[in-house]
Amino acid sequence: MELKHCRGTSVSTLASLLIFATTGASQAESLAGSKGDVRFPPTLGSGECNVAYKGYVAASGHSAYATTFYSRVVDLYIICGTKLNAPSQKAAEEIALRNCQAGLTRWKLKTASGGCAISASK
Repeated sequence: MELKHCRGTSVSTLASLLIFATTGASQAESLAGSKGDVRFPPTLGSGECNVAYKGYVAASGHSAYATTFYSRVVDLYIICGTKLNAPSQKAAEEIALRNCQAGLTRWKLKTASGGCAISASK
């Protein structure tokens, strides 16, 4: 007894599984090298915030970069915070903001802009 009909069904089932597997694999690509959603361009100098931003861009997972707005007239410093490779973009943004605000608290600084904001996230 031959199973002609089952063979055709199994081939089409395997083909459809292969299509779904390749579609899912293309969605899981790395975010390394991507600047993501840039809300405002970060002011970068040669200090730690420049290194933190480069780390953000190089990160392969969901990450965020938060910084204070920079006013050349009033503020002489930039405070920043990052979260690299978080479970989600929203979680990365929340932690990056907390890290930036912790820097303001630690150094007891007040900025003309009023605090930290997410500059870029992915």
